[in-house]
Amino acid sequence: MYTIRKDFAFSASHSLDCLPADHPCSRIHGHNYIVTVELRAEATDEVGMVFDYRRLEPVKKFIDSTLDHRHLNDFLPLNPTAEHLAMYIFELFKESIPYLHAVEVSETPKTSARYEQADTDFISIKTKEESNDSKTSHSGIPYFTQE
Repeated sequence: MYTIRKDFAFSASHSLDCLPADHPCSRIHGHNYIVTVELRAEATDEVGMVFDYRRLEPVKKFIDSTLDHRHLNDFLPLNPTAEHLAMYIFELFKESIPYLHAVEVSETPKTSARYEQADTDFISIKTKEESNDSKTSHSGIPYFTQE
């Protein structure tokens, strides 16, 4: 099995809903993010590559035009955690990038979240209002719940 990875960088701000008011992540703050796109294949092409890195240009264009120097809460339809951002980017590109296996989002040099395509779907999206969680806000941002 071959695995290739490419990193993309951007800077953005966000705040996380559903945290106590005194939690630092509940306030607007920023990160210098690294997004790693990972592809896997059992064989290479006739050139000897899994995938030409230049064909990942749409990911770079999306990051530069949509994420870089933005407030993620303004456009992301989910609470903008690293986990949700990894899933969002994966879902956005899974049909157009052959062999896409995972997307990893790092907010700091010591932390990251990774989303891989699961064999079974056990995650569903619910809005905060639907979740009946007393810690949810009323902004309508979808959240994931296990079922």
